[in-house]
Amino acid sequence: MTKNTKVSLTVVAVVIAAVAALLVFTRLGEDTPTAQAGGDSPPAAVPASILVRPDSHRLSDPAGAKVTLVEFLDLECEACGAAFPGVERLRAEYGDKVTFVMRYFPIPSHRNAELAARAVEAAGKQGKLEPMYRLMFEKQQEWGDQQVSHRDTFLGFARELGLDLPAFEAALDDPATLGRVLADRTDGANAGVEGTPSFFVNGVKFSGSPSYQALKAALDRELAK
Repeated sequence: MTKNTKVSLTVVAVVIAAVAALLVFTRLGEDTPTAQAGGDSPPAAVPASILVRPDSHRLSDPAGAKVTLVEFLDLECEACGAAFPGVERLRAEYGDKVTFVMRYFPIPSHRNAELAARAVEAAGKQGKLEPMYRLMFEKQQEWGDQQVSHRDTFLGFARELGLDLPAFEAALDDPATLGRVLADRTDGANAGVEGTPSFFVNGVKFSGSPSYQALKAALDRELAK
């Protein structure tokens, strides 16, 4: 084999590896619900130890609930924002019999997604996690899909909620807050999450468009068992 041939083969190998890495990253950056192709055998359930940690945020947790709905979400994701009203409606209707769990999955290509998750987590330190979570989606059009930092916007949300601003900023910048957010994302990746929103009903990944009616039907099926 000539020296030129060896060099050419090396270049080709490097290009193939780079393309493969790009494809993996692109899949993580998708901003669409994930859907699994249908099959004859039922999908395997993801272990509860991955989907719901002891410190996971349970938006509702009724005693004796036999159904758990886990959502991995990106607060900047438009599809998550579109699903939000339906999820809130389901919480209002099923909150007394279904455990609803919210987990962070900020997409790297979204400029403010990780910061938004940290802001929700920081608000939670003052007992305002849910109000901040709702504000993020209700006002998503004010800050989402932009390539500038919206730290000041989120500080404005904190003022609106009456939070202690110095304490909020300290929590926002605490490395432990970032670690908490990234731990959720790691669990999501290990559970097979590739895009947002991704839902799991009793450990099984939900397939198809996450409309209110489709999620309601999935909950009803599990409740009927």
